[in-house]
Amino acid sequence: MSEILQRCSVCRGLLDEEDLFCANCGTESPLGKSEKLPETLITTHRFQCAGCGASMSYDANMQRLRCPFCGGDNLESKGDTPTLSPQLVVRFDKEQDDAMRLLKTWMGKNFWSPTDLANAAIITRLTPVYVPYWVFACKTFTNWTADSSQTPPGARADWCPVSGQHQSDYAGILIGASGVLTPAETHALGPYNLEDGVPPEDVDLEDAIYEPFSVQRKYARAQVRDAIDDLERNTCRQYVPGNARNVKVNVRVEDLTSKPVLLPVWVMAYQYRGKLFRFLVNGQTGRCTGTAPVSYGKLAMAVGIVIAVAVGVGLLLMICAGIMSR
Repeated sequence: MSEILQRCSVCRGLLDEEDLFCANCGTESPLGKSEKLPETLITTHRFQCAGCGASMSYDANMQRLRCPFCGGDNLESKGDTPTLSPQLVVRFDKEQDDAMRLLKTWMGKNFWSPTDLANAAIITRLTPVYVPYWVFACKTFTNWTADSSQTPPGARADWCPVSGQHQSDYAGILIGASGVLTPAETHALGPYNLEDGVPPEDVDLEDAIYEPFSVQRKYARAQVRDAIDDLERNTCRQYVPGNARNVKVNVRVEDLTSKPVLLPVWVMAYQYRGKLFRFLVNGQTGRCTGTAPVSYGKLAMAVGIVIAVAVGVGLLLMICAGIMSR
């Protein structure tokens, strides 16, 4: 099997085979020549978790299979299934002991978590997983407008309108292609140093766990456009003199390219008092993200302190008002 790639005749953005119009500039998709993607399709030993629905290629040497994303052991074999091959794989730099140490530190730093979380949490699985991402690169041409607090001499208003233009080149924009991890989770794990990546044939994926690509490129393109708008908005904000508000950007994207990659993530499913939570570690840099239980005792105490302070301030104001009225 092969995937078909076309480029827009106007902005040179990627067009998938089923696109009728360019998602970037709106130009009608050409019906002529098309070129095949360099990516091929590979077959893997695929399993699907009945608990969370995760699909993954499991290490063929594993005797007992357990889902790394939820800790469930009800995995159904799907046999050899075609899936997109990555162009690049970043290996693990962080070992299991490193990831466990980061987990304990993270648990201890979360003020709103129960005080016994680090000791009472049951680690159901700490697993190295190669997670799929799309890596985008492009050129941008932006017209921006904003309100500036730096007004000209004699102006009566507190804000004045400003505008400008900006050009930039972006590379290494990561969009998660996982079917289980949320966009917020995959985004929080970045950045990765893609220069350390190697061809997939240099990594023994047969004896590793990796998730197949669940987000097609055409859906990832919509996410990358939002990411580019945010990047340009933050960049253009720096050109506004003084303080800025209402920063708006109109971004034209050209030469949008993408490639599929697999990136290393330590996935930890853990239980606390019968509930399941997930913790993730960037397998290259050690950057962490995850979910944790909330201590309702601490939350109630904080609410009580706020109410007590508010009541105290109210009483103080009443006393002061009574004194002044005499």
